[in-house]
Parts: sequence; C-alpha cells; structure tokens
Amino acid sequence: MLVKINGSAVYGVEAIPIIIEVNWMSSGKDPMIVGLPDSAVKESWQRVESTIKTNGFEMPRTKVVVNLAPADIKKSGTAFDLPIAIGLLAATEQLKNQAALEGYVIMGELSLDGQLRAVKGALPIAIQARKQGFKGLIVPRVNAREAGMVNNLEVYGADHIQEVVDFFENGEQGMTPVVVNTRDEFFEAQYDFDIDFSDVKGQENIKRALEIAAAGGHNALLIGPPGAGKTMLAKRLPTILPPLTLQEALETTKIHSVAGKLPENATLISRRPFRSPHHTISDVALVGGGSTPQPGEISLAHNGVLFLDELPEFKRTVLEVMRQPMEERRVTISRAKMAIDFPASFMLIASMNPCPCGFYNHPERECTCPPGAVQKYLNKISGPLLDRIDLHVEVTPVRFSELSAGHAEKSSAGIREAVIRARETQLARFKDDAGIYCNAQMSSRQLKEICVIDHVGQVLLKKAMEKLSLSARAYDRILKMARTIADIEDAPVIRPEFLAEAIQYRSLDRESWAR
Repeated sequence: MLVKINGSAVYGVEAIPIIIEVNWMSSGKDPMIVGLPDSAVKESWQRVESTIKTNGFEMPRTKVVVNLAPADIKKSGTAFDLPIAIGLLAATEQLKNQAALEGYVIMGELSLDGQLRAVKGALPIAIQARKQGFKGLIVPRVNAREAGMVNNLEVYGADHIQEVVDFFENGEQGMTPVVVNTRDEFFEAQYDFDIDFSDVKGQENIKRALEIAAAGGHNALLIGPPGAGKTMLAKRLPTILPPLTLQEALETTKIHSVAGKLPENATLISRRPFRSPHHTISDVALVGGGSTPQPGEISLAHNGVLFLDELPEFKRTVLEVMRQPMEERRVTISRAKMAIDFPASFMLIASMNPCPCGFYNHPERECTCPPGAVQKYLNKISGPLLDRIDLHVEVTPVRFSELSAGHAEKSSAGIREAVIRARETQLARFKDDAGIYCNAQMSSRQLKEICVIDHVGQVLLKKAMEKLSLSARAYDRILKMARTIADIEDAPVIRPEFLAEAIQYRSLDRESWAR
C-alpha cells in the first residue's frame, strides 16, 4: 500500500516541500530509501525499525520502498525519521486514519525507543507549511515554541512517536497546539542585558567612538596594549545598538534555527547577536559552506556584531574571504548543483595589539620589538580589509585615579537613546533607497549629495590630508563619520568640528604610524 507524508527540507535559510512516499510491497525483502538521501537519511531505517519494534508495532517482512520527492534534490539530516515511521505504519495499515495525514507536515528525529529529538530549521519549516496552506505542523516538543511563532498554523509538540500515532488514531485529538505570544515575549526581552557601558571606568573617548560606530553602522578597529579594555568595550556594543525590529528578529532567528544554534524552547531572538570566533577559525566556518551548506559566523552575526579579537592572529585567507560579504552584505555558497545565499549584514568590530609585544605607543612601558616588527605586524592585515573599516581607535590604559573614582559612568541606555535618534534620521534620509539603512552603506553618488561641507570644512580636510599624511581612501570614510556625528548632534549640516572629530579616528592612515 502506498502512503504519502508531507515533510520539508531546509536549503539556505528557506524550506522547500518534500513528499515522503512509503510503499509496502508484497514481494522482496531489502528496504530501500531513494531520492538522493545522505548517510544520515539512509541510517534512519535502523532507527525507524528499532522504534517500531520497541513500541509494539509490527515490522513488515516484505520489501518497503521510501522515496523522498523531488528525487533530484539532495536530502540530509535526521528530521525524516518521524515521517518515514508514520508513513510505514500507515502503509502497513497499523495507523487507520490515513486521511488526516494530508493536512499536516511531520518532522522529527527518532531515538531507538521512539523518543523525539530536536531538528534544525523548525522555523523556516513552519513558515513553508503555512505558505502551502497546511492545517498544522508536528515537531519534537523542544522545537514547538520555535515553530509556534508562525501564526495561522497549528503547531503540535510531541515527546514520543506514540503521541503522534494516538493523535491521528483519535481523530486529531490528544495533543494541544502550542500558543506563543511572540510580540509580548519579544518586546519584554529586548533590553534585558547582563552587561552595561556603566561597568567601564574611564575610556570616554572610546565610548564616544563606539557610539558613532553604532549610530552610523560603521566598522571599527580598536588598537591598544593588553588589558586596556578593548574586549570589554566591544562586548558592550550590542547594548547601545537600536533594538531589533520584528522583521530583523525573524531573519536572525531563521539563520540560527537552520544552524541549530537556538536553545531549547526558544522563540524569537530579541537582542542583536554578538559573535566572537576564535582566531583559529577556518574560512569555511567563518563565511559558511560545507558539503551541505550551513551558515557561518558572519551570517550568525546578521543584524548584529561580529567581533574579531586579536585581528592579526587570524589567517590571512580567513580575513580576505570577508571582503566581498562586507560589501554586498550577503554571502553566496556555490556548489555544482546549487547556489545558496546567506544574509550577512553585520557590524565588524576588531581589536589588536599595536605590535607583537603589545606596548608600542604605550605612555609608560617601552616597546621591546626590533626595528620593522611593528610594520610587519600591521601588514598581516591587508589594505583592502582596512579600507572597509571606518574607525581606527587607539585605546590607552585606564589610570588608577579613573579606576578608583566613585562617580557614575554613562549607561548604555543613555547612549542608546542618541543612537536610536541618529538611526531614525538616517532611515528618513534613505527611505527611497532600498537596502540602505545607515550612513555606512552610502554609495559614492549619495556621498556627494548628502555629505556636503562648506569652505572652512574643505580647508580643514585638505590640511588634515596633507599634514597627517592621510591616505586617499580615508576621505570618504571621514565624510561618512562626520555625517553620523552630525546626526547624533541633530545638526542639518556637517560642521568643521564634526570633521575634526572624524579625522582623529583614522589612526592607521597616518604615514607616521609604526615608524
């Protein structure tokens, strides 16, 4: 007897419908799973067989053919265990109410005793099920809240295959749909941070630089000796970024769902992600890929922050593969039979020591590096990558008087208010330009139209370029940062003092640096 079960498979951050066809044949012995299954799918037969026998069902003695259609798309993962098992019970008429199966998408991994384990991509699977007009979705209970964020779809969570069988046998009764108040949970958790900028003593100039970076979406590089507070400051950047919108939260959650990074019983990601990979990371782990393409760290940082600590210690090939995604804000993983796009719109925050010993330009300690070592250390980072980093900020050690001072430091909430106001100004400015939300994304044409400076500003910028030996690539970055500073100060035009502040954030463009 032939039975069809509705399933789904995740490619990139989207799901596509899969039909699991199970046919119990009257002759033959060996079972077959066809439709381009990978090893995990082929091994599902052993899990299905153990589940059926352990729970008192009868395993057919003649041949069973399982087809995963469409057959020309590769299937991977363990989420097909449950639909294959349910299809087998229906094909052997051990599950009588077969008509009810048509209205549901069923996905889940089986243990040998029939317990259901979590699957990846429950959220995009639920979105696809609703798009196709299915009545409901059945997934493991640990994925139910994640899938339950999708409205107009009944989502049922089950702990055991017996619950699923009883649900269909009893006329779709016995399990209760999951109800998730997505909006309330999302807005309640948006500002729930364990860390705050008020924890950081001193470093007012660095806080100001990160405020500018957050307000304009600018990438930043923090340069300073060990213990100066670079990592501490970078980790607090998400606390001053504007809160995620519901659309951004949905995009971010889908990526983490596909990668299997969501915690159990999770719903929408409510805070901007902060990813901090170790410097030993490979290029595939950073940008994504693999035989079955999975999102990398830059996609997991989508709508958030990617922090690269000790930037020169990363392999050069790893850093170079980031250049194109930083420009296009997406990464394309190409294979012989497919090309998958993962979103990658992130803020890059990096930190580094100024030299191998860490004390070049230190106000109190002497650098012990040999001649040329500082420039060689800096040359580990390519010019094209530095070209995509707007702010180069020197971080100096905090003095004892500042550490022991009892006065209150500026909180993240106060800084965030200024950042949100500046972002709202930019959203209004770029409302007619699709895909542009902040000053850092401005094109050359927009730069000429928006970042207009007066004669005094032109003279100041010219003198700075000549006197500080700034490179030509610093010109556009300075104008964009000056426009962001003007937005923070709610100024309609770029004033000379805004340009002067922006110029000081281009440390590595000075020819005198490291000489």
